[in-house]
Amino acid sequence: MSQSPAPYTVADLVAEFLARIGVRTAFGIVSVHNVPMLDAIGRRNAIRYVMCRGEMGGAHMADAYGRVSGGLGVLFTSTGPGMANSVGGLVEARFAGTPLLHITGQSATKFLDRDMGSVHDVPGQTMILAGAGKAAYRVRAASEALGVLTRAAAEAMAPRPGPVSVEIPIDIQRTAIARPAALDALELPLPAGLPPCPAALDEVAEMLARAKRPMLWLGNGARRAREEVAALHALGFGAVSSWNGRGVIPEDHPMTLGGMHGNGSPRVTAFYETVDAMLVLGSRLRMHETMEGALKLPANLIHVDCDPAANGRTHASQYFLHGDVGLVAQGLAERLKGRMGVEPGFAQTFQELRRLATEEYLATLGPYAGFSAQLREAMPRDAVFVRDITLNNSTWGYRIFPIYDPRTAMHPVGAAIGPGLPMGIGAALAAAEVNPGRRTVAMVGDGGFAMNMSELWSAVQERANLCIVVMNDRGYGVIRHIQDATVDGRRFGHDLLAPDLSQLAALAGMPFFRCATADSFGSTVAQALAMDGPTLVEVDMTAIGPFPAYAPYNTMGKHAERARM
Repeated sequence: MSQSPAPYTVADLVAEFLARIGVRTAFGIVSVHNVPMLDAIGRRNAIRYVMCRGEMGGAHMADAYGRVSGGLGVLFTSTGPGMANSVGGLVEARFAGTPLLHITGQSATKFLDRDMGSVHDVPGQTMILAGAGKAAYRVRAASEALGVLTRAAAEAMAPRPGPVSVEIPIDIQRTAIARPAALDALELPLPAGLPPCPAALDEVAEMLARAKRPMLWLGNGARRAREEVAALHALGFGAVSSWNGRGVIPEDHPMTLGGMHGNGSPRVTAFYETVDAMLVLGSRLRMHETMEGALKLPANLIHVDCDPAANGRTHASQYFLHGDVGLVAQGLAERLKGRMGVEPGFAQTFQELRRLATEEYLATLGPYAGFSAQLREAMPRDAVFVRDITLNNSTWGYRIFPIYDPRTAMHPVGAAIGPGLPMGIGAALAAAEVNPGRRTVAMVGDGGFAMNMSELWSAVQERANLCIVVMNDRGYGVIRHIQDATVDGRRFGHDLLAPDLSQLAALAGMPFFRCATADSFGSTVAQALAMDGPTLVEVDMTAIGPFPAYAPYNTMGKHAERARM
């Protein structure tokens, strides 16, 4: 007897929907409340499924995948504890403005919101997810599944992008439905960029045309408008970047300071006093990067953002222009062509500033001053650089390591430690979809590495072309500096017992390298990058020497001492 075909279910709809909107890779952990959806993905075999070791790691992988690919990151979790484990990664994706679709199971509808003790049931789960991300939705009937998924994916990708969660109860996943014909020509209803007011463009163009020393401040919102920003920049502007907007202008261009935007660089902040117009494109001017608002930016500050609530939220501006960054940059470039009155010596002055500010910053790094240049030489131009929160990343990694493309650099925008390893995995898998031989470097501290260490096996299982560089100072080095500066050097909870990394690499079946001298850092990483698959490099910071305190922690103690006098 012939068997009747298996019914088409909501779980099948989920799998087909993702493939139809261009999703190629998804991350997650299979569990009782998502088995039907992951079974459908497995049966269809149209999407690569990456099984992570923890939901937090999976969320960071999906986040990094979205940042590098420029598309939608996708995460599957189970309900309750599995959902809760993902929150840290969802929060980071929200900080970073990453389009991420999180699909989680839910208890059967007859148990929902009744606190009956069903497996994994957490009353209030939707509220938790709504607080962690951009939005959260629940599919309440099989008939609305396609509509909810479409809305959620579109909202995740619409400006300002972010993580959106969808709960699908287990009984609804299993519900048989007629396959929606709308899937055949499905397109996400993504909004067009908000056109700026022409009169506002005219007014801002007049302001900029009079500037003798004009600057651009480039944020995350400028990452998708590189051509338009480059055309505007070429008219004579200098540029700096927020740490999440780096590479919009390639940082080997002589007219950009990259991440040297003034935090930790007195020479740059002094230069701002001579700048007569600064155009901020798609940046929140985050407190974390502007010294909690103490960074003095030029008085003539013109702020462009797609979010009207950005107006005056962190820094007062002379003029706020509401609109899509790319359309604003294009409109201003057209109006300013042949009209800029830039001071003849501005370019030379700017380039001398760049040279001196970089030299002065390098001089504060002690034995680590050469690490940025060594690593840049070791890495191919298109390699992806993932930075966790470490002493090295919080200094030269953020500020002076040259970034050439915004999709080749990422860090925990929320300043958490721990995301670096799983972000490196997600980034490496996205990079390899374009070029299988492309390399990724994830530089992490030993403290952050310990938090998601189990994801090493995810890297091995997926054969990710990932070089993991562990800057090992045997403890929480950043916290030590904070304690030295804020509690008179009393250190508590900073020492870390960790495994021998060479033995850990052997256990995972990964090639291992150790660097114990400052001048061998780049060559050691180069050896690891020459190998296929994941590799582990340990940098022995106790052998190389202590890392000097950096801004603001190199001055806080002095301020406190003066206050006691």
